[in-house]
Amino acid sequence: MKIQQVKVNFVRLPLEEPLVGAPPMPGMLREFFTVQVQTDQGIEGIGITGFGGKLLRALRAALEDLGELIRGDDPLRVEQVTAKLRAASAPCGSGIAMLAISAIDTALWDIRGKASGVPLARLLGGARDKVPAYASGALTRTTPTDKVQRAASALVEKGYRQVKTQMAVEGFTPKQEIERIRLIREAVGPDVNLMVDINQRWSVAEAISIGHRVEELGLGWLEDPTTCDDHQGHAKIADALTTPVCAGEYLWGIEPHRQAMSHHASDITMIDLLRVGGVTQWMKVAGMAEAFNKPVASHLLPEIHVHLVAAIPNGLVVEYMPWTSRLFDNPPMPVNGEIAVPNEPGLGLKFAPDLFEKYGVG
Repeated sequence: MKIQQVKVNFVRLPLEEPLVGAPPMPGMLREFFTVQVQTDQGIEGIGITGFGGKLLRALRAALEDLGELIRGDDPLRVEQVTAKLRAASAPCGSGIAMLAISAIDTALWDIRGKASGVPLARLLGGARDKVPAYASGALTRTTPTDKVQRAASALVEKGYRQVKTQMAVEGFTPKQEIERIRLIREAVGPDVNLMVDINQRWSVAEAISIGHRVEELGLGWLEDPTTCDDHQGHAKIADALTTPVCAGEYLWGIEPHRQAMSHHASDITMIDLLRVGGVTQWMKVAGMAEAFNKPVASHLLPEIHVHLVAAIPNGLVVEYMPWTSRLFDNPPMPVNGEIAVPNEPGLGLKFAPDLFEKYGVG
């Protein structure tokens, strides 16, 4: 089998919060490049990428140039192909190059699954057929507290047993922060797993101080409490609190994850498919996390991450933030707090039939 062509398209999805119609998150990711890796045997693999930044033309160029580079290569030799792509973009290291490689790598694994006739989750290990999922993206720090409470209650009414909100509200004092998160806990009730994302906005001292004061609320985790590459700072926070610390989504490639785990910087490892370098690199980080006895959570892209979290023995939960659901025809969705792995070979995904006509951009 040989790669014949790599097709790249750009789409811009509506600015919306799909879970409960809450106010959209400022800066939400809604612009994506789709990738279709076509082979001489008629098997096509798909991938997506994006980053919400301004260098979109640079990302398109990277996708097209790297796609041309692997024309004629064997798509089943994923390690060989992606090593070639990393070598070609070595001066750039991470960033744009990594985002492009991630989409192509994911498409290659889709091809492998289709060629083998099995879902990607089973090809990668098949630890289970469905995984827990939590609702994300509807309870943002920019939304007034009363509206956040209503959205939180609506999520529970829809059957979500795990939800995530945000702290580090601009202009709030620690006392106001604590009162806000207490009200959200009251809205969801004591039995819902309530996680909190800080998005790197606190100092180490703030994270420890505020973290101690909310421990009685039984939070599922504090996510990215301080700067992503301050592994020592994260380790201090994790050591000081009984609430688990979750981190990793902001790390590019596998080496920063090794550093974080070596420093015991978090209790739960979160892996971002696009930043880590695709399925190939994601699985390597998940293996490292297993060696350090850490569970793994995913970041964004639940339609793809359901396979990866289901494949590994230490998969904890999928972040269900359905910003990408409009990209696909019949995407997997949570039912009673779980997402089932698609039964079709590969990713089990197809782009929506009217995707490029409806949302395509130049």
